[in-house]
Amino acid sequence: MKTTVYKKERKTDMSNRLFQGLVHQMKDAINAVIGVVDETATIIACSDLTKVGTTNEFVSLDLSDSHDIFIRDGYTYKPFGSRIKPEYAVFVEGVDDNAAKYASIMAISLSNIKQYYDEKYDRNNFIKNVVLDNVLPGDIVIKARELHFSSESTSVVFLIRIVSANDISAYDVIQNLFPDKNKDFVFNITESDIVLVKEIKEGVDSSDLEKLARSISDTLSSEFYTRVNVGIGTAVVGVKDLARSFKEAQMALEVGKVFDTDQNIISYDNLGIARLIYHLPTTLCSTFLHEVFKKGSIESLDHETLFTIQKFFENNLNVSETSRKLFVHRNTLVYRLEKIKKLTGLDLREFDHAIIFKIALMVKKYLSANPVKF
Repeated sequence: MKTTVYKKERKTDMSNRLFQGLVHQMKDAINAVIGVVDETATIIACSDLTKVGTTNEFVSLDLSDSHDIFIRDGYTYKPFGSRIKPEYAVFVEGVDDNAAKYASIMAISLSNIKQYYDEKYDRNNFIKNVVLDNVLPGDIVIKARELHFSSESTSVVFLIRIVSANDISAYDVIQNLFPDKNKDFVFNITESDIVLVKEIKEGVDSSDLEKLARSISDTLSSEFYTRVNVGIGTAVVGVKDLARSFKEAQMALEVGKVFDTDQNIISYDNLGIARLIYHLPTTLCSTFLHEVFKKGSIESLDHETLFTIQKFFENNLNVSETSRKLFVHRNTLVYRLEKIKKLTGLDLREFDHAIIFKIALMVKKYLSANPVKF
């Protein structure tokens, strides 16, 4: 907690010094008392150094209203800041048009320098740019060192995609779930996609990460009536490979949408053969499908037969167990398997044939889905 407060104060002090530097450069050109107040109406920069640190409680009332120019006690004020509610206001001695013009120019200049500083030194913004692959590899190491990121910490990227929502901000909920801004980073990349970069302990396996993703999903669903799908990348050391973990989380969601439509938590580590199929050219997939299912044999299989095949695979090609789960006689299941063999030429009781059939069904599903690749 002390570290967080210290870094926040250090960042604020740096902003104030930036403002004071610009005020000092402009004071001779404007030839009037000029400065900056914060949202508490405390003067944080001024051409008259004796005023720095003093407050004016009447100004704070105006700061909360808008970004419009206002006049108070012989000074012209122009609020500015990156949020809806202004964070600062420039003030210029005087109430004429020139004072208003100087205040507007200063507000623009100070707003730009503040934005530049935030982009340069804000850790969350840096992580966002790394994840989105907007930082050159050589610059990542240098910037990470400047921002005091540990080169030995392990992190993983979660991509949280909103499927349905109400007026509650899922982004705010997730931020509150992970309040440690020095280790965990949350940001939006689209209206429906939220990224969580979570620092984890070394050696944490995929099942633990899935439990964490499940807790996020359950919290949003049960308490805020928001449904989400969560893709999980692989763990990476340091920050330089976060973009790869993010792309893996993206792929997990896309591949899961094709092959595991019933699952809303999909880990890249558990994609298995689906990941391989996803990378294959569609022309190669089509050729393979035609070779396995000649003369439309797959289309001749009705819904009941396809359901039987699915259960047969789920029960590890065990005839007795599958017939029990389907509540049919063993001979009935054998008859259905013989029918499949006659239509397709593949005997699902033979391991090699079963593998070919399983892959072919996944390829067919893949071609039908026409997924977006990254």
